[in-house]
Amino acid sequence: MIIEFAFFLLKALTITLLIFIPIFLIASSLKGKSEATDTLRIKNLSRKYMSMADSLKVLSLNKEETKKFVKASKKESKISSKQASKTKKKPVYVIDFYGDIEASNVDSLKEEINAILNSETKCEEIILRLESRGGTVIGYGLCAAQLQRLREAKIKVTACVDKVAASGGYMMACVADKIISAPFAVIGSIGVVAAIPNFHKILKKNDIDYELHTAGEFKRTITTFGETTEEGRKKFKEDLEDIHKLFKDHVSKFRPNLDISKIATGEVWEGIEALEVGLVDEIKTSDEYILEFIKKHDVYSIKFEPKKNLQDKFSKFFKALLFDSLGSVEDFFDKRKYK
Repeated sequence: MIIEFAFFLLKALTITLLIFIPIFLIASSLKGKSEATDTLRIKNLSRKYMSMADSLKVLSLNKEETKKFVKASKKESKISSKQASKTKKKPVYVIDFYGDIEASNVDSLKEEINAILNSETKCEEIILRLESRGGTVIGYGLCAAQLQRLREAKIKVTACVDKVAASGGYMMACVADKIISAPFAVIGSIGVVAAIPNFHKILKKNDIDYELHTAGEFKRTITTFGETTEEGRKKFKEDLEDIHKLFKDHVSKFRPNLDISKIATGEVWEGIEALEVGLVDEIKTSDEYILEFIKKHDVYSIKFEPKKNLQDKFSKFFKALLFDSLGSVEDFFDKRKYK
């Protein structure tokens, strides 16, 4: 199994390098030549889904029936436009958030929320399509604070989780007025984890001194190269417990009916089980939920895209490639652990 994995890893690294090196050289040569501007992209999802549905309907019609259908559709569209101008239906906005370990998309989330609040548009609801396994407390704490701005503005927010909202992902989701989950989405992981490799014994074995000077008893508790003391280890654990308490208080604030002692164990639940313990409010996919609004409201997806030069785009690509590669390694072992 080890030999098999070694060949797998070598192959993955070889492919990555073959892709990385030429593109990096091109990106370096073009540095500073490709500049864009910040863009807020708005897409009418109502028109998109209705157009797709009409395209499928036409497939089952003959030439004459198609002409009648197109004529009727145009007439219906004119009537709908006139009614819309009179009734002024409140729009529904869809925001997508894909979270990495650093919650690096928080800047885009912030700008999307800024646009909605500054527009003073009275929308029916905001749908947050959320996917995240969690990450840093600082990053996801800020994401949750950004979403809280919407609640304070009295705008209804629904979080839709199709795959995963764990740890920091759930920290964001619980701020919403309602959480909808797909049947097998992974929900929860209300806990805190920290891991620090320590090389002190290796340094000591090789007669290498490491000096760390601090002012303050607990300025540093556990470090990578310093010797770990019992006092430092105890304080480090206490800090984790403090963060965990803040996490639990945050969840309890927005979902007061939860039995926090039961669900704040770091465990995860799949959608149906998450509904049973109160982590989510409804079992449904995001597509199903969005389609419920299509006929009664104009649904728009909103996506802020910050200006990026060519190197920024390649950097993001390689970062995603690295995480995918690490995910592949993890999947490799997961698929073999029950052999």
